[in-house]
Parts: sequence; C-alpha cells; structure tokens
Amino acid sequence: MKILIAGAGGAPSEGVIKSLLASKKNEEIIGMGSEPTDLLLSAAQKKYYIPYANTPEYKNCLLQILEKEKPDLIHFQNDLEIFHASALREEIHAAGVKTFMPSHDVIDICVHKYKTYLKLKKAGIKVPENIMIHNEADLKNAFETLGDKNGNIWLRASSIGGGGKGALPTNDFTFAKGWIERYKGWGDFVAAEMLTPDTVTWLSIWHEGKLVVAQTRIRKGWTHGNRTVSGVTGVTKVGQTFSDEMIDKIAIDTVKAVSDKPHGIFGVDMAYDFNGVPNPTEINISRFFTTVLFFTEAGLNMPEIFKDLALYNSFPNLEKIINPLPDGLLWLRGMDAKPLLVTNDDFEKNIINL
Repeated sequence: MKILIAGAGGAPSEGVIKSLLASKKNEEIIGMGSEPTDLLLSAAQKKYYIPYANTPEYKNCLLQILEKEKPDLIHFQNDLEIFHASALREEIHAAGVKTFMPSHDVIDICVHKYKTYLKLKKAGIKVPENIMIHNEADLKNAFETLGDKNGNIWLRASSIGGGGKGALPTNDFTFAKGWIERYKGWGDFVAAEMLTPDTVTWLSIWHEGKLVVAQTRIRKGWTHGNRTVSGVTGVTKVGQTFSDEMIDKIAIDTVKAVSDKPHGIFGVDMAYDFNGVPNPTEINISRFFTTVLFFTEAGLNMPEIFKDLALYNSFPNLEKIINPLPDGLLWLRGMDAKPLLVTNDDFEKNIINL
C-alpha cells in the first residue's frame, strides 16, 4: 500500500508521516509539498514538488503524481490545500485514490471561521460574540459592544489560514483600522469578545457519524509567542494530556453542529472565558494538529488509526475511545531540538534549582 501525504517537510505533516512510518503494516509513505527546502527535510520515502493549491497548475500536477505513483490513500495537512483538494475529490477518486474527508460543505464551513461561528451560535453553543468587519462603522460597533473592561477586542481573519492569521488583541481603534488595512481585511476580518489565554484542543476521528477516538490536549504556551503582536503563533511550545467531561460534551456538540454525520478528522480548538467555560473558537477540519506525534509517542497513534480505517476498514481496539491517554503527560518542543515526552516528575529529577 502507498500513502501520499501533502505538505511534506512542514511540521504539521511530518508528525503524521513519522506516525505512519511507525505503523507495523509498513505502507510506503510518499510526500509532496510546495517548499523544496522543506521537502528535503521530510522523512517521507519519496518526495514530489507540487505548486501551491491555489494556483492554476496545482490540479494537473496533482493528477500527474497520482497517475505515476497510484497511491491508495491521500491526506492533506493544510487548510488551503484541504479546501482546494476537497473540491477535486471526484477526480482523485476517479484516479483510484481514497480520501478520508468530511463533505466539502463541512470543510467550507470550518475553514471560514465566521461561518463556523454562525453554525455554533445557531446550535446554542457558548461562543464569544463575533462581528464581521466590513467597514469602519462595524469596527466602531465592535469596540462599543464587544470590548472588555479595558476596551479590548480580538481581531482575526475569517478566511482560510492557520497560525493565528491576522490575530490581534487591541483597544485602539486607529491601530485596529490600520491593522485591517494592512491585511486588506475589510469584509474578511472578524472582531470577537476577548477570552482568557487558556486554551484546549480536542482532536477526534469519526467514521460515518460514529466517534472512533478522541484525545484532549491543553496548551501551556506558544513557541515564539513573545515575538508576535497577539502572542499566538499556532505552534505549541508545551502540550499536556488532559481530560474533562465538560470539554468532551462541548466538543461533540460542536462537531455535530457543523455535520449531521461526521466523517474524518475534527479538531475543536477552545479558549476558556472568564467564567471558566471553554468556548469553541474554530474547528481544524480534516487534519491533525502539529503535535500529533505527541500522542503517538505516548501510545495513541491517531494517524495509524486514520489510515487503518481508510484503507482496511479496521477499527482500533481501545479500552476508552475518549481520552485513552493518561492525564499529565507533557510534550516539550523547541527550535532545532528533538521534542521530548516527559512527566512533571522529570523536572524535579533533571533540573537543579540553586
């Protein structure tokens, strides 16, 4: 069997590739990507260059790779590529290649954050109030109605893109206006109520409406967060396994609010409000988060479960399908350093305090 992974060499895809290479079934893992320098760093066994997904050349190049390699399964790890490739799924399937993705309508909702917000609000899920910013009047209204006690609102782009695209907390109208204009963001940026910095992610795999597995991780910091205006980079510095029945319920309700029959990967990002309630802020659709190798190293190989479902219709044998990993495991990450799986006890054993 052959599996083709897009975005090879980039951190989001390499965690998936390394997890798949750890599988005992020994499928061939082929990588493709749009950054040649990233591709050289990939652990994939074969590597193909492909133009970016939003270019006219992408479709033909993708189909050529499929024709040459004839992979059994293809998987994408970037919102932009997921959206564009999803629209090509009939041609991908016609080439004899499987995908394991939600419907295109669900993907469209989830990669556009304001569409997600509207779906969740309609379903009665507690979410921070959002206002789409079309013009200066909308921005003034956002400051007047959404500002916290210090007048701060949260700005971000609603369009496709990860890593906290365009994110900015501010109480300054002039600065906010300039920020939106810098990103050419009128009609795209959304203003929202401020939440706390405490965040949690619930990563799950579904098969035709059935929850197969889910695991919660809290984030204990962002890599290089002090080098951004928002403090958010989309790159977790320290992740920790965690479980909370309230989070499980909110996450399941969130997934079902955007899909009547969930299928594939749904990652629900939440931030706690000032009353301690986790509010869904987005759904990372049809992709694993960047630190998925954390779960693999801890004993839960979600990319392996994903490909076993897609290729062999084989379901995992788990004692618990929700949060099967123990709480308190930590995944430490740093630039040019191999990630490390530890427990809190390891800090006391290995670090000297004078």
